[in-house]
Amino acid sequence: MPRRRFLTGRGAAALLTGLLLVIAANLTAAPILLYVAMLLFLLVVFAVLVVHVPRRTGPVSRRISTDLLTVGEVSQVAVRFDMRALRIPLGIWRDQLPPAVSGDATGEFPTDNGTSIRYAITGVRRGVWAVGPLSLQTIDPFGFAQRVQEFGDTRTVTVVPEVVPLAPLSSNFGAAGGTAHTSSTRLGQGSDNLSPRRYVSGDSMRRIHWRATAHRGDLMVRQEEEESSPDALVVLDRTARHWDNQREHADPAFEAAVSACASVALHLVQEGYSVDVLDSAGAVLGRLRGHEDDRDGLLVALALTRPQGEGRDIITLFDGTPPGPLVLITGHLDEEDAALLRHGGAAAPILLATDLGPGAGDAAARLGWSSAPLTEDVAAAWEDALPARMATGGGHVAR
Repeated sequence: MPRRRFLTGRGAAALLTGLLLVIAANLTAAPILLYVAMLLFLLVVFAVLVVHVPRRTGPVSRRISTDLLTVGEVSQVAVRFDMRALRIPLGIWRDQLPPAVSGDATGEFPTDNGTSIRYAITGVRRGVWAVGPLSLQTIDPFGFAQRVQEFGDTRTVTVVPEVVPLAPLSSNFGAAGGTAHTSSTRLGQGSDNLSPRRYVSGDSMRRIHWRATAHRGDLMVRQEEEESSPDALVVLDRTARHWDNQREHADPAFEAAVSACASVALHLVQEGYSVDVLDSAGAVLGRLRGHEDDRDGLLVALALTRPQGEGRDIITLFDGTPPGPLVLITGHLDEEDAALLRHGGAAAPILLATDLGPGAGDAAARLGWSSAPLTEDVAAAWEDALPARMATGGGHVAR
């Protein structure tokens, strides 16, 4: 915190001028200079007393127009300051803002609206931050002395990741999303509704199609033609070695990944899926079932998430039936790591990586992933990664 000064620049200049006048009066034997110096001293003392003697107190309350502030979103802050003191000739109020939000939180006091203060803030960096306390800088009528006081407590503001609109996944499935797939699966049409596909590491042995295996000479598994589940899984890879772990500054790649995680999860909910959002260690970040509280809970969890620890094999993150869409969002991915990404027979395995190393995309494609580099343009990356094969029910295509 900067050192607080009792005198303004003008007050310090007046005090210095008085000292010089005292010296000059002694050197020149000019009493008038001594009188002027004494006047300046008295004015400075009077200014300090006016500013520092009165006891000023009062409660401060804040109201922010949005409970969750999205990165890039503008919100209004209303501050109510009921100060009990003599009227202030000149005051400057300032609400202390964290670096994670920007805004012009300063002005003259008293305001035109009495004790009501309003200003706008914009979300800059996700996280939970404190706004306040409110400080008041009081200056005497001559501008010689100043006093800075803090009033009230802080108010927490939660800045959540940006959610961007995405291209529909349902059109690639040839259906209207998770809800439509649920209906189709429940109808069922016996064994005619099944088609074999090549075995992928992690598939259940109970799904092996022995007749197709014998016919083709490769291990095949049963798969519904609509190959979907009303459940979707979004995995945010927080493995520390995949990200830049500098704590002083936000990693733009990880921020893009968090924004993509929020955008994809909420987008899949809109398409009718029940969505589970996990990190790479299996910790639940959110379970979305179409409720507003679920959405807010996920955004708050993502506002606090950071790279840490190690991850697990993806197929260990879901129990039993593989999900329909499976979206993995990760950072640096080399060919060796990509070759270990088993999706366990998910209907639409999608991989978004902020840094795809040489050969990583091809290694993931061989396992059935549809992948794309993740940039700050989350919508474009998502569209590039959409599995085009879903419209025809063919094999996976990696982009």
